[in-house]
Amino acid sequence: MSVILILIITSIVVAIVFLGAFYWAVKSGQYDDTYSPSVRMLFEDKKKEKKHETK
Repeated sequence: MSVILILIITSIVVAIVFLGAFYWAVKSGQYDDTYSPSVRMLFEDKKKEKKHETK
């Protein structure tokens, strides 16, 4: 019986930690931009030109 209580308390603590991390992510603005990721694949990537040094 005591093992079940330990598992329940541990799972509640882990759930609170994940809920806190999710709340922090929402408050810090990580989920604000929902439009750009959906159209990012439509734009072509600019290729970087390598500068060759000749001596």
